[in-house]
Amino acid sequence: MSNEPDLPSTFSERHAAIEARIRAACERAGRDRGEVVLVGVSKTFPPEIVSEAIRDGVTVLGENRVQEGLAKAPLCPSAEWHLIGPLQRNKIRHALSLFTVLHAIDSEAVLHDLARVQDETGARADVMLEVNVADEPTKHGFTPASVRDALRAALSDGVLRIVGLMCIPPWVPDPELSRPRFRALRALRDALQDEFSLALPELSMGMSSDFETAIEEGATYVRVGTSLFGRRTAGAWKPERSADSDSYFLQP
Repeated sequence: MSNEPDLPSTFSERHAAIEARIRAACERAGRDRGEVVLVGVSKTFPPEIVSEAIRDGVTVLGENRVQEGLAKAPLCPSAEWHLIGPLQRNKIRHALSLFTVLHAIDSEAVLHDLARVQDETGARADVMLEVNVADEPTKHGFTPASVRDALRAALSDGVLRIVGLMCIPPWVPDPELSRPRFRALRALRDALQDEFSLALPELSMGMSSDFETAIEEGATYVRVGTSLFGRRTAGAWKPERSADSDSYFLQP
């Protein structure tokens, strides 16, 4: 669902409109445009559309599934790829071969395995911890209370580069209703920085319907799909092999 009006017909027009809205939100918040990274959410869009986005200046792409990103990236020009969906433990090695930022780490078990694989391989990615800010039973993520234990465990491993927090608030028709959720995530981040004497500069929050509000509340990454790429259709792009099969992956 989206509260978006009719979207411009070309990618370039949609991109320009998003950029203008980001700049305006930054100006309202007294922030520099360079403080906010636009992550183009390219999930289910085919490589030719993603390639058009890259040529138009979208340099950071976000995928929800490891296997889709690995299949798509070689078919597109050079870009920075982020994993914005949950990371399964059996996909960690593959994820580290492509993604430079993992936005949605949601359990201590994944953190532990991620630290082990990074230690074994030397591969590194920036890590954000997903917080279920509204305590929704259908959503992934740590609670505001459990994220402290997760961060403590991650720091004890001494390998992970934890850079911030991420959230996906419940969809609401008015983005102002998301503002308290974004503000709560920022306050939690600030408290964790003080408690652990640790810099956590990144906040991944805000999507097509509410990214301007998120920027006003401190977002450093906004994850925009529909407003940038257009509305998804039934014929979504998928890797040739089963998206649910480990046989998709080449053995390391």
